[in-house]
Amino acid sequence: MSLSPEADEDDLDTIPAPQPVFHVEQALVGALLLDPHRLGDVTGISAGSFSTAVHSALFAAISTLPPPDPAEHAKNTTWLNQVLAAGREQARGLTASYLHTLIQVCPWPRHAPAYARMVEAEHARRRLRAAAEHLLQTIHDPSLPHPVQTVLAEADALAAVVDDIAARFPPRAGVLPRTPPPPPAIPPDHAEAAEEEQLLLATATAHPAGIESARWLLPEDFTQPLHAGLWQCLTTLDRRHEPVDPVTVLWEAQQRGLLEHGSEPGDVLRLLAEPAGSIEHWGERTLQRSLLATADHAARRIEAYADDPANTPFQLVVGARRSLADLGAIRTRWQHATGQIPPQRPRPAATTRAGPPTTTAARSARATR
Repeated sequence: MSLSPEADEDDLDTIPAPQPVFHVEQALVGALLLDPHRLGDVTGISAGSFSTAVHSALFAAISTLPPPDPAEHAKNTTWLNQVLAAGREQARGLTASYLHTLIQVCPWPRHAPAYARMVEAEHARRRLRAAAEHLLQTIHDPSLPHPVQTVLAEADALAAVVDDIAARFPPRAGVLPRTPPPPPAIPPDHAEAAEEEQLLLATATAHPAGIESARWLLPEDFTQPLHAGLWQCLTTLDRRHEPVDPVTVLWEAQQRGLLEHGSEPGDVLRLLAEPAGSIEHWGERTLQRSLLATADHAARRIEAYADDPANTPFQLVVGARRSLADLGAIRTRWQHATGQIPPQRPRPAATTRAGPPTTTAARSARATR
């Protein structure tokens, strides 16, 4: 095999590198082509860790083929011929000239472990972004029969990716992503949400005995500030054991300043005067919408963190875990609302120091002394 560039072949090195990791991958593969024995020093990555099909195919070939004798490898290109042939099975555009380029651009083959660590870090970023993107797609899939359960399962899958990255790159205390989080998304069904929240408030006003059973619902679960404030009025009156009806709620709303932003007293009374259904039903609908919105915001924050190349894997882990913590809090409230609280794991039995024998045989032996 000739390692000189061939004029009649497409030189893959002419493809513009979109990210610095492209050059890192070139350096790593070039190091392994020069010194195949350094493959033993490369850990934490596989063929799937590379950003291009060509680099992935070459790494797979290098990892699969038996390493050559160092003395023979320095004299001929027999082993490189084998790598090229094996790599072409996965990447047909691979050329001899590109192997020549990889060998030429590698600064120091002994730095292969450092290059591999960089490849691993960039692969972690891509994995995190893909998991966040998949969660977003699930959240906005209207065909799901049980959206909350499916979304929470995808959130668990995302958390598993974060945990795996954390095991590979343990987070450092206090290192947060510098990327500003995206603003909350506007719910696409804003009108439907407003109508259901109004039904919840009117039903709770008409049947205040059910307010206590919906303590898992918080003001931040509502899409409109007025509705959030009225729910606070209802829960406050119920907690103080005061009468609850449209008039008492209106008075409490005035005390809280809810009528200072254009809300007319008559409109509030009409809003509270049309109950329907049950508090539990409308409360769960409101909480479900809030949970999906929280999951959407967490996924988009993680996606934004992963899209910022300035963030290290340590920062990605910290930022992702903080984002998922918000989802975890509302998930707990959802489990309380729907009675889906998972059973607690039994605590392991406490270990005690070994004491004197307490068996009957032991007591009998002491008695015969």
